[in-house]
Amino acid sequence: MTSVSPALERFLASAPGPTPFLVLDRGVIDERYMALSGEFGRAAVRYAVKACPQPAVLTRLAELGSGFDVASPSEMDLALQAGASPSVLCYGNPVRGSKDIARVYDAGVRLFVTDSAEDLAALVVHAPGARVLVRLLVSECGSATPFSGKFGAAPREAVRLLRVASQRGLQGVGVAFHVGSQQTRPSAFARAAAQALAVAGAAGLRRPVLDAGGGFPVAYQQRVAGSAAFAAAIASAVADAVEAGLVEGAELVIEPGRALVAEAGVLRASVLRVSRRPGVDHRRWVYLDVGRYSGLAETEGEAIAYPLRAPGREGPLGPVVLAGPTCDGDDVLYRRTRCCLPLALRGGDLVDLLAAGAYTASYASVGFNGFAPPTVHVI
Repeated sequence: MTSVSPALERFLASAPGPTPFLVLDRGVIDERYMALSGEFGRAAVRYAVKACPQPAVLTRLAELGSGFDVASPSEMDLALQAGASPSVLCYGNPVRGSKDIARVYDAGVRLFVTDSAEDLAALVVHAPGARVLVRLLVSECGSATPFSGKFGAAPREAVRLLRVASQRGLQGVGVAFHVGSQQTRPSAFARAAAQALAVAGAAGLRRPVLDAGGGFPVAYQQRVAGSAAFAAAIASAVADAVEAGLVEGAELVIEPGRALVAEAGVLRASVLRVSRRPGVDHRRWVYLDVGRYSGLAETEGEAIAYPLRAPGREGPLGPVVLAGPTCDGDDVLYRRTRCCLPLALRGGDLVDLLAAGAYTASYASVGFNGFAPPTVHVI
């Protein structure tokens, strides 16, 4: 099971207030950043702001030298307020309007990701001279949450977009890809990098920017390969492309989100009720004061299985169905995923969801059914 840092344990032991709340340890983020940047050597790191946009987190990452992948003008504002220079920001979301392009460009950002002729045409008008990466459609097999074709250009179209960008006053500098969130297969990165470098070579780029995106996995309830395995897989693909004469080299960029912040966070909840439901399920149903709409959106499809514990409750464990507090039928967190909690669990007890620093606070609704988002503490 995912470990909890001593600083987080001390904070949780102090009973800091009503649940639900998320607590984040910046020290863990420091460790994850240094480890990941060390494994990937000279690669530029751009943190995916969407994973956890807390100002204290962004400020610390800026101090460590991270760049930022932003998906909106609001995320850009957060990164700039955290002390980042526009020169280390990339507007990576190709689903945007012309006004958003213009505002980000006017703020000094000069690197954009695109994947369509329509978006490229808008960049020509509203971001003249900008550097452009074309996002390539790649396989996401092995990921917990694939993008299902929403983003990415097919290889032939990606080559065409890079050429058109340079013809129309932009700088087509490289290729981006994303192999899906919580991607557990290093080979997925290797295959995507090989395809991206083939596209770059076909477009005439000799030393392209290779943006490998994010998706690096976290060990929630199962072991995953370490960051070194993913770094080696990408490096091997680059070496093969150089040997084949497709390119002369590549400027590697990674955009981790989950891998930097997930293990820094614990989401503490309270048990509202433990119910038996004869004729419905043989298991106990445990209802928490946090659910799908207050931070646990990644339990949709049971994609992410957070490790659980019930502090203060000892004794034998038994299986449960875990659900959130709202009257929405979709607010059931785990039916298929095996979840075990103490048989002595009662209403009012605490339940901790571990490795919950990514995509929890940023996914919480503004108050569906009257349940407010969790309070966030950063230590």
